[in-house]
Amino acid sequence: MTDILTSYVLGAWAEPSAEILTENDSAVRTVHDPATGAELAKVSSAGLNFPTIVDYARNTGGPALRELTFHQRGVMLKKLGAYLNERRDRYHKLSLTTGATARDGLIDIDGGISTLFSYSSVARRQMPNSTTYLDGGVERLSKGQTFVGQHICTSRRGVSVQINAFNFPVWGMLEKFGPMFIAGQPVIVKPATSGSHLTHAVVRDIIASGLLPEGALQLICGSIGDLLDHLTEQDTVAFTGSAATAHSLAAHPCVQKRGTRFFAEADSLNFSLLGPDVEPGTEEFDLYVKELVTEMTAKSGQKCTAIRRALVPEKLLNAVADAVSEALAEVIVGSPHDETTEMGPLVSTKQADDVRAAIAKITSAGAEVVCGYNPSRPKGANELSAAFVEPTLLKAHAEIAAVHEVEAFGPVATLLPYSSLADAIETVTRGRGSLVGSLISHDPVVVRDVLVSTAPWHGRILVLDRDNARESTGHGAPLPTLVHGGPGRAGGGEELGGIRSVLHYMQRTAVQASPDMLTAITGTWVPEATRHTEGTHPFAKDLSELRIGDTIVGGPRKVTLEDIDCFAEFTGDTFYAHTDEDAAAANPFFPGRVAHGYLVVSFAAGLFVKPEPGPVLANYGLENLRFITPVSPGDELTVTLTAKQITPRETDAYGEVRWDALVTNQDAAVVATYDVLTLVEKDTRKSEA
Repeated sequence: MTDILTSYVLGAWAEPSAEILTENDSAVRTVHDPATGAELAKVSSAGLNFPTIVDYARNTGGPALRELTFHQRGVMLKKLGAYLNERRDRYHKLSLTTGATARDGLIDIDGGISTLFSYSSVARRQMPNSTTYLDGGVERLSKGQTFVGQHICTSRRGVSVQINAFNFPVWGMLEKFGPMFIAGQPVIVKPATSGSHLTHAVVRDIIASGLLPEGALQLICGSIGDLLDHLTEQDTVAFTGSAATAHSLAAHPCVQKRGTRFFAEADSLNFSLLGPDVEPGTEEFDLYVKELVTEMTAKSGQKCTAIRRALVPEKLLNAVADAVSEALAEVIVGSPHDETTEMGPLVSTKQADDVRAAIAKITSAGAEVVCGYNPSRPKGANELSAAFVEPTLLKAHAEIAAVHEVEAFGPVATLLPYSSLADAIETVTRGRGSLVGSLISHDPVVVRDVLVSTAPWHGRILVLDRDNARESTGHGAPLPTLVHGGPGRAGGGEELGGIRSVLHYMQRTAVQASPDMLTAITGTWVPEATRHTEGTHPFAKDLSELRIGDTIVGGPRKVTLEDIDCFAEFTGDTFYAHTDEDAAAANPFFPGRVAHGYLVVSFAAGLFVKPEPGPVLANYGLENLRFITPVSPGDELTVTLTAKQITPRETDAYGEVRWDALVTNQDAAVVATYDVLTLVEKDTRKSEA
């Protein structure tokens, strides 16, 4: 009997009742291997109680996640990534049954798991070990500095719903799950039916790992039913799929009337442009051909980032067409179960029919087939199943509207000749917004002109040439550290992009308060807030003893002309402002010879450092250093060092302390400001024991 894909909801695996699971029941769909036609699974969500599922996420998953700090969530993601990595061979075998080749599986499975590690790093390296993220610096709102503001980001009290496309059953889920989880959002995953058996296998292992809080992740195999009817203003829907479906979902009352956040990453007619400086035989020409062939055949062209419109100079149209056709003829098309196969079938016979129909629309509008699919040849004439479509290269004039409106979501691209850069740029913008574009050129003038003009229409642009080709990840590869998304037709949403996507799922709030109150709210010392100078030197305190606002005042120390001369000789920094009285006096910024800025920083360190061994393990840097007032010979320096932020590391016996350093002179004028970063033991009593 064909396996029934269960859903994971309300803390348990649930399957539809037996009477629902009949071939004639419209609530049941069957998943097939597109290469062999074999039945793989039946899918149905009939019988699931969607209001209860949403409530469970909100009331069980949400509170459990929000109790965890960003670092704790990050550690969980790292462990989960390692857990899935150990099991990925099984996922790769299942991936073959989705029509994906072994190479395609690397993109989907290994790429998906890698996003968990990436977002674990974002949480642990770029965010505090707390549940509130500070967005930007403190804003001074009053002359007397008793009224200040700060933007903070907090976890919303809702659920994030994923509605994913068929082309990446693993990556599509995990690249959204990573930032959602770090943001403190419980997640409901709805995979596309085709490929849902692979998503199901990964989620089953995630649940079995026991690493996540209960309610943090639920899986719906089948239709989402009336789930959207139960979403409100604290919830989010993240959709990947067609532009038509995105428009339909965006019009749902939960979005239009109740304010549910809606992010779409939709199909787009991505471009790749060959620069007018390129000639046949050059590295850039070969790169262009290779990149186009790769994008047409990877995942059988079923990528939202695949190249659909290939723009080339008119004089190179035939040369490019011949080179691409020759390369495509060498691609081995067949069953992914055969290790020699380089391109498999589309995800289903229906998808293949849709691609053939799209090719027919484009060709009937005036495009020509250079190589590949021939509509006059019956399906299956190439001895492959009807789910296969040959890599198909078209060529057309840019004036043909269908080229900029119809996407054949498969191994299809269209060559478009251009007469000038202005002509090329106008052609690019006719796509009305895309996820990604690429430009292959070695001429910086060409690159800048095209990039500046096309960037407003794209979420990402790859500039490829001989200098970066060896290490470039290619046109179609979204990276966790860079934004994935695009304006206009591409949906207007943003995914990935490091911390940007985490904040996408959080609530940004402007908080206005006194410095002391803002310090208490944010856990970060705010200038003009109270300093605590009594008692033990702060450097003698471990993290269990140190408190925000603990301060040491050192000085004064007089700066002499001999100090300046010695520093100049010792360091070799003999810039005239420090060594030539007349030249320095002629400078509008200095009253005469002045001390080196780094001499000021060095003297300041000598005024606050506690020399004996203690909890402070290392100084690992300075940030935000600014020199405000010049220091002349005879000036006296005082430094005030205040514990600004304390961040224990979740997996180490030490943490990070950020100190606010304020250097002033004898007139109380600010000489320099900066942050000192140190590593400090968590609890010296434990280390001694």
